[in-house]
Amino acid sequence: MPAGHADTPASPLLLSPAGNFECLTAALQAGADAVYFGVDQLNMRAGAVDGFEISDLPPIADQCHKKNVSACLTLNTIMYEHDLRYMRTIVDAAKSAGIDAVICSDIAAISYAHQKGLPVHISTQCNITNLETVAFYAKFAEVMVLSRELTLQQVEAIVKGIHEKNILAPSGKPVRIEIFAHGALCMAVSGKCHLSLHSHNASANRGACVQNCRREYIVTDKETGMELEVDGEYIMSAKDLCTLPFLDQLMRSGASVFKIEGRGRSADYVYKTTLCYREAIDAIRQGCFTQDKKEEWMKQLASVFNRGFWEGYFMGKEIGEWSKSDGSLATQRKVYIGKGRKYYPGIGVGEFVIETHTLRENDPVMITGPTTGYIETTVNGLRLDGAIATEAGKGGLITFKVPARIRPSDKLYKLVQDPS
Repeated sequence: MPAGHADTPASPLLLSPAGNFECLTAALQAGADAVYFGVDQLNMRAGAVDGFEISDLPPIADQCHKKNVSACLTLNTIMYEHDLRYMRTIVDAAKSAGIDAVICSDIAAISYAHQKGLPVHISTQCNITNLETVAFYAKFAEVMVLSRELTLQQVEAIVKGIHEKNILAPSGKPVRIEIFAHGALCMAVSGKCHLSLHSHNASANRGACVQNCRREYIVTDKETGMELEVDGEYIMSAKDLCTLPFLDQLMRSGASVFKIEGRGRSADYVYKTTLCYREAIDAIRQGCFTQDKKEEWMKQLASVFNRGFWEGYFMGKEIGEWSKSDGSLATQRKVYIGKGRKYYPGIGVGEFVIETHTLRENDPVMITGPTTGYIETTVNGLRLDGAIATEAGKGGLITFKVPARIRPSDKLYKLVQDPS
């Protein structure tokens, strides 16, 4: 019987984004089964600040494999003739570093990675929507990311067809299907958008999207000059996909990999979204996917970057839902306070220097860093310059208890509920 068609749905791999080492560590802490990331150019987040470089491939693989987590390299932009030499350099480096798979869309990259013996995953940029296309790419690929515009029934039919027709990947195992479970959606089909290229000569399909679709627009009648705002919505800015409320149905579709979008997001987003979906998947497997738990996970997901949530096209909607804001609707804001200095392991206390704002006893805080990943705690036992204190301001050298080791230059933020 195909996976996912039993009474208890099979557990999918949870694939989390990592735009830098901070996010990579956060994803591993939160329970990701696999992570995906890009290096330098030729990936769909090529413009990311503090992103990975090709020299980071060995430590990325090492950090993932120590946690028994798969490391998947994205190499999924449109590629021109002048890109091919560097594409081959990246694939060679990935193979040498022990990277587990490469996510491609261009046939040149697919072919070269396959030739080098690296497992290939077909990117959503290939817009796979039917079984014939799956059969074609099965010559090269172990995993295929389906188009984000498919319904749940269409996903299930493709998975069922793979098993009925015995469509095998190069490994000799059935092709596995990956779907997006959470994160930003693009107004264009499978992300193939030319708006940014047209307006800013910055191609979304080369990882350089300026996201001008997220702005507010007015529609003008060219005959009368009348200008209209459409229901006060940002009519090209889709709300974020969120499948957690019906994740059990998604698991029953038989899809093998659930992807969280967000390589451009921060460590708190990666940690909380990964943790919520990890706990939800495990709860479904254990038969305790309750309404109370779903409401608590949704509260956590709403606390980090989001543009509002909708179910995507899985349940049959033909038209997208649009955001009413050009920014995040997160219910919690983070206010930068300062940096880590030392950690005293014997007493579980971290030392920080305050660079801006004020911190008080009992304030909720988060700490992030490349090795530290993500820590959320409450200020407990605040001391300023060694003396017990109730608050401390800019320039203060403070200590308080933290539940795990912090490192020099880790960033300390105060968490504030958004009053709106």
